Amino acid sequence: MILLATLWLCWCSLHSLLITDAATRLVQQKGGFLQGAYRLLYVLFAFLSLAPVLRYQLSLEQHLIFSWHGPWRIVQAVLLLYSAIMFYGGKQVYDTSFFLGIRQWQDYRKNTKATELPFTSKGILGHVRHPWYSGSFTLLWGMGSLTDVTLLVRIILSLYLIVGTLLEERKLNRLLGTPYRQYCKEVPMLIPKLTKFHGKP
Repeated sequence: MILLATLWLCWCSLHSLLITDAATRLVQQKGGFLQGAYRLLYVLFAFLSLAPVLRYQLSLEQHLIFSWHGPWRIVQAVLLLYSAIMFYGGKQVYDTSFFLGIRQWQDYRKNTKATELPFTSKGILGHVRHPWYSGSFTLLWGMGSLTDVTLLVRIILSLYLIVGTLLEERKLNRLLGTPYRQYCKEVPMLIPKLTKFHGKP
């Protein structure tokens, strides 16, 4: 269990470190191929480096703590439905090609000016600032049974999601400035509000 915790903490720390303001500013200063390919390579590295961690986790003996059954199935369904809504809503407003680094790579290949960070308060972003982070929390705790192993992993990943959200907030504040700070005053970070933000940050 100690080794598993260490592997997950190392993965989360490295994943966060590579996308900090300091790292992205260094990449921007270097420019060229590194700037064009960085986000794409970052996403690929995140997925490839996750494979050995998951493989080791699945090899461990696990002891059941809690399983979704009876009336608890309703709670699980609500959590998963909420997660689906958050991911679908985010997909409708986010530029997926920018998120994956494809657009930045295309800009580099075409030798065009790098695409600026896209931002909008349309759709679900008028209710919550980080729908994918919010949906990830409920997906993390709503999927599957809870064992001693998965409890440890879910606690670590929940902390990682909080840190990731805060790092993203700092980056967006730096890049988007006053309009984003005004947006933050009106729209919650993770827990959606029913009324919709109608400003134009």
